[in-house]
Order: sequence, then structure tokens, then C-alpha cells
Amino acid sequence: MPYFIASPCIDVTDKSCIEECPVDCIYEGDRKLYINPRECIDCGACEPACPEGAIFTDFKAPPEMTRFVEDNQRFFTGPLDGRDKPLGNAGGSGKVGRVGADTELVRSWRPA
Repeated sequence: MPYFIASPCIDVTDKSCIEECPVDCIYEGDRKLYINPRECIDCGACEPACPEGAIFTDFKAPPEMTRFVEDNQRFFTGPLDGRDKPLGNAGGSGKVGRVGADTELVRSWRPA
């Protein structure tokens, strides 16, 4: 399973993980970063780079973070605000730039 980014990234978006990713698969939403599961090569370089501890694999994630597995996929497979079609496999975040939109879960997220 590719890595995914969970709630500790919301409203932080440090971007250290982007610098470490060798395949440019981490995309910037409005409030959070997202890893494209089809572009991720499971190298794990992003995980230790995240100062918030927001990056997991599905089998190592705490139970409260597992809802972000599907949410992370939804960022690429579902329509986002201001877009007519899903982002899909864009071939790297550098080609797309800042997306500036989030999934419903992240848009509605309230800090604890």
C-alpha cells in the first residue's frame, strides 16, 4: 500500500516531504498535502521527513488515521471544488502545481 497523509498535516503543510519524494507524487491541496497512490513507489522517504508525523502506510496507521487512506485516494479520483473532472494521474505534482482544493473530509475538518 502506498503511503498516505493524515490529519496532522491539515493547516500545517510543512512540505518537507515534497522535497524528499523522488517521484514527485505529493500534491498540495488547500489545507493539506496528498500522496497519489498510483504514482507512489513506496520508498518511504517522505515518512521521516514529515515533522508532524502525518505520513503512514495503511498497515502501520493508528486506527483514528485510517479514514485518510480512502480520503487520500478520493483527492485523485473524485471531483474537487473548482474542477470539472478528477485530478487522476497527473504525472507529478510539479506539472500541476498547487491544486488549491481539498476533499470533503479535509474541508470540513475542525481542529481538536
